[in-house]
Order: sequence, then C-alpha cells, then structure tokens
Amino acid sequence: MLIDKIWERIKQCEGDTFKQIRGKEFTYSVEGNYVYLNTTERSISKNEFAKALKLVPLENTVQLQKFQAPSYLFAILMDKHIRKTDW
Repeated sequence: MLIDKIWERIKQCEGDTFKQIRGKEFTYSVEGNYVYLNTTERSISKNEFAKALKLVPLENTVQLQKFQAPSYLFAILMDKHIRKTDW
C-alpha cells in the first residue's frame, strides 16, 4: 500500500527540517502511528496521512482544510524526500 511506503519515508525523515508554504520551518517526531510537530502541540495520525494521500498531488492546502494541521500535512506530503517520484 502507498501509505505504508510513505509512512516509512516519514519515519526516516524524522527530525529533518520541513517548510510550510509560507516559509515557517518545523521538525517532527514519530511515535507509533502519530507524527508530533515541534512548533505546535498538534499531532497527525497515520490515518490522516492515508486519507490525504488520496488527494495528491496538491498545489496548496485548500484541499486539506478538513484535515488536522493541513499546512503541515501539505509540507510533509509534498516534500521531495517523502513523495520522491510517486506523484
């Protein structure tokens, strides 16, 4: 499944710096099936990533507004280290 491949990449990039659309940088840690963001007390579940994957590729965060932490979801999913050549 695509989510399992993407989740492995997300885990491998734990601690790396990511950038939101407006330039704010952040890192994250992964514990179990959750990504914990360092710049907010929010977390994003693997299930949220799986649902968001159905919408990629993304041009901006508009399609993700119904999800938890849409700007962070966008930044992680659209990063070249996560998406590679999948979309």
